[in-house]
Amino acid sequence: MSDLVIRGGTVAAPGGVSVADIAVTDGVISAVGPNLPAAPEEIDATGLHVLPGGIDSHVHFNEPGHTDWETIANGSAALAAGGYTAFVDMPLNSLPVTVDGEAFDQKLAAASASSALDFGLWGGLVPGNLDRLEELHARGVLGFKAFMCPSGLEEFPACDESTLREGMRRIAALGSILLLHAEDAEVIDMLSREAIAHGMTGARDFARSRPANAELNAISRAISFAEETSCALHIVHVSTAQGMRWIQEAQTTGVNVTGETCPHYLLYTEDDLERLGGLGKCTPPFRTDQDREELWAMLADGSLPMVVSDHSPSSPDLKRGEDFFKVWGGISGCQSTRQLLLEGAHQRSIDVAVIAAATATNVARRFGLSRKGEVAVGFDADLWLADLSHESVVRREDLLCKHPISAHEGQPTRGRTVMTMVRGRTVFAGGRIISGPRSRLLRLAGRPVDQRSRGSE
Repeated sequence: MSDLVIRGGTVAAPGGVSVADIAVTDGVISAVGPNLPAAPEEIDATGLHVLPGGIDSHVHFNEPGHTDWETIANGSAALAAGGYTAFVDMPLNSLPVTVDGEAFDQKLAAASASSALDFGLWGGLVPGNLDRLEELHARGVLGFKAFMCPSGLEEFPACDESTLREGMRRIAALGSILLLHAEDAEVIDMLSREAIAHGMTGARDFARSRPANAELNAISRAISFAEETSCALHIVHVSTAQGMRWIQEAQTTGVNVTGETCPHYLLYTEDDLERLGGLGKCTPPFRTDQDREELWAMLADGSLPMVVSDHSPSSPDLKRGEDFFKVWGGISGCQSTRQLLLEGAHQRSIDVAVIAAATATNVARRFGLSRKGEVAVGFDADLWLADLSHESVVRREDLLCKHPISAHEGQPTRGRTVMTMVRGRTVFAGGRIISGPRSRLLRLAGRPVDQRSRGSE
């Protein structure tokens, strides 16, 4: 007998969207189908959609070291409110940055103590830490993050070409993956210096200093390095449609490369930057209306496989200032990702299954996350029960992150979270987080994790 049955929801499963019951046994989905046998606990999901819990593989929760910007407790609660059940935290914006085993242990301890959700950690590839990649891999990092241009943090410098290529060789030998911020440092440096020298430091001046060709040059080089080194490569926050097309073309030639985009590139264009001010500053910056609509089309046809938040908050004072080059670059918005996407999808007649795949299934598959991302037998019962008939807007008073400010405030949304479940246990319901230790370190499929790297239960 199962422990729990969720009855009558409209389930987004790999085979399609249909009304079905879901049985859960010991936190794992044990059956999906009509008229399942009774269980001691039952939830009536009639009129609701049941999606696999979201997996946000690109967040900056800044702990330890910058809890004045964000905390794991706040960030994971915000994700739970938005229908997410797991996240992977980036190696920068915390202190120390996650570039060796000791720093990994500190971040693991922080996440295990306060995360409401299952979590994973990325390691960093920076000049000087090539010999630490293996120890990070042994600890359980899901992969490595690097920059081709300055990250904005002295503690996490960009990789020179030699470091990047050698790092990719070593990452390939480990059977791991590199996540890469792809912008051409030389182009950015030249244009930024020129703008600042002429006193051109407004929002549009900043956007012009990071043109589309800076991203495209870097993506092209990164793909060639991936082909040369046989390293699995994932380009983060792709802002241009051409960049995604080049990634697709490389896949057809056998290069192991994928890309992601973010809600802000699907919502905003360069014309929105002055209106949003510092809240809208990010890198790469917003692009054209044509880029935005072509990215939506790629999402609809499956050629753009995933959308993640790149939640990168700071204290509010860092988002203010007249010199846009000095304003903190990062958008806070992990709580709103799914609802924003569902509204955009509704306007464009894109099926809900596409959003489920882009925010869960495809993420788990690309990064090898065991038993995550699908409503299917044998998978963890990570579920989002949502009323997709509910229409609203992003409201500051609803946000659970450390600083409830967002570029998305006022944007129309679709979907009200009724319940979020992690491994069959409710973590969010009734508009509030359900506290209690329940986090677990995400594991790669088929690979044991170092005993030092076990999260709390």
